[in-house]
Amino acid sequence: MIAGRLRIAMLAHSTNPRGSVVHALEVGDALAAAGHDVVVHAPDPGGTGFCRATRCRTAALPARAIVGGLFEMVETRSAEYVAHFSAPSAERFDLYHAQDGISGNALARLRELGAIPGFLRTVHHLDAFADARLAARQMRAVTAADRVLCVSRVWQEILACDHGIAASRVGNGVDTARFSPNPDGADAALRARLGLDGGPVFLAVGGIEERKNTRRILQAFAKVRNARPDAQLVIAGGASLLDHSAARGAFDAALRETGLATGPGAAVIATGTLADAEMPPLYRLADALVFPSLREGFGLVVLEAMASGTPVIVSRMTPFTEYLAADDCLWVEPTSVGEIAAAMVGACDAATRHRLAAAGHSVCRHHTWQESARRHLEAYARWLRSSREAAHA
Repeated sequence: MIAGRLRIAMLAHSTNPRGSVVHALEVGDALAAAGHDVVVHAPDPGGTGFCRATRCRTAALPARAIVGGLFEMVETRSAEYVAHFSAPSAERFDLYHAQDGISGNALARLRELGAIPGFLRTVHHLDAFADARLAARQMRAVTAADRVLCVSRVWQEILACDHGIAASRVGNGVDTARFSPNPDGADAALRARLGLDGGPVFLAVGGIEERKNTRRILQAFAKVRNARPDAQLVIAGGASLLDHSAARGAFDAALRETGLATGPGAAVIATGTLADAEMPPLYRLADALVFPSLREGFGLVVLEAMASGTPVIVSRMTPFTEYLAADDCLWVEPTSVGEIAAAMVGACDAATRHRLAAAGHSVCRHHTWQESARRHLEAYARWLRSSREAAHA
């Protein structure tokens, strides 16, 4: 393990609370609590800063408006990172750690320029890009790294089998002090603002995306409404750098077919991006988290919901099968609208809810950010040791 205090630059793609950003901030806090100096960086085009206060230091970098599409955004944000860290006045660090393709490409370029000695990269998941330029940038941000980390076994295996990369698994965690079943003053206010009327509340997190399976969640919910006309579906989040317009179009078409009303107090409530402080009460207000994703890196929101005492409905696939046992959740085939609907109805059963709440508490005890930070420090130590050996060879 490492002796002494490390200066660590952690680089994220956004100040908004997407999974990899939450991971960076939580690991940064746990490393700071262990005595290390961590600065989580992210481009901040809106000038609003990070989504929450942190124990570690943060740096929200000024970012320009984007002219063009996703490729131009990747190039622009990477160039902004390069300019920031190559400036003579830039703070220097012992380690540079990218959490995504944008910052990974920036660090690869900075190493080419001799501005940094090397970098690490965490892979949360990889996307399928039709644009060959984006696909190339995504892989460069992985293959150029000196050491690769990942959050789940399935992505560890994909990286090894498809790309010949031996990645260290660092896992994820959940803050059980922040996410808990105990209501506070925010619960009632959020219930009133969203217009939750007392019937079953089903929560989908991540916005309207193909990989989040939002259209099938809506179709399953429409079936549930036949038996529970007082049920409501809350779709939270949606801040993303990717273009999800096709998924949004398919969702809107399905919504028109259902005839369900939308908006606060209606059957379907799409909140958009919520303040980070509103997520704990939102989990508590939900009768179930409906998360039948088609592809995930880990699924942090599953642990957050479980820590809040909320039953979860997840896809019968990796990575969920890595950390959830048969009785920890309600399993579904993600392409089956009928299975998703049946699980939503099942989650309303009082005995089932009690059983799943207890199971979730047990699961969360085995996933802490402190353990993830410990695994990070092991990976950092191995990389620093190999770097020193290479320098003296």
